[in-house]
Amino acid sequence: MIRRLRNEAGQAAPLYITAVTGLLFLALIFFAFGEGDVKRNGAQSAADSAALAAAKESRSLLKLDLKAHVMDRAYYIAVFNAPFVGFDGCVNAMSFAAQNDSTARCRGLYDGRWGYHVVAKSNKRMTANLVPGVKGKRAEAEATSEVINRCKFVPNPDLTSTSIGTVFCKSGLVWVVSPKDLATMPDMTQLFDVRLVED
Repeated sequence: MIRRLRNEAGQAAPLYITAVTGLLFLALIFFAFGEGDVKRNGAQSAADSAALAAAKESRSLLKLDLKAHVMDRAYYIAVFNAPFVGFDGCVNAMSFAAQNDSTARCRGLYDGRWGYHVVAKSNKRMTANLVPGVKGKRAEAEATSEVINRCKFVPNPDLTSTSIGTVFCKSGLVWVVSPKDLATMPDMTQLFDVRLVED
């Protein structure tokens, strides 16, 4: 009877070792995929924030230009009533990507839209070697932002007036453009939205 129990215990040991080994292997597989998800999420956050930063920077640069062209009807028509590509905001995008431990490539959309496309790559490489071809690679993600015009410019037909016209926004905001009252100029966030879009 005692010999039979010892034999059964001896037979169970290899099964136990196999089960534990299998569980450890599964845990390592989950770790590898989990690490990949964390790196991809980090890269996506970096791409999103960098794309938004580029669009916001470009939008903010417009304020000085609107003030400088406050008596230029053609300029206001180009900004509010036609496709406008804005100013380069990519320097700000690189800074935001760096804050998310990533590097980024940024470019304007060049398709008639005012916006930016960013490709972010994680600075940290994958460490797990369980998934073939993954070790040493860096997670990569893309994001596209766009500056959306919320307003239209209606030129003043009276060319002798001190006001070149009026900006009417979807929100109900009305801005009479005049060099005599630049203090009433709305914030750029009231004139233009910034959002992430599908490329």
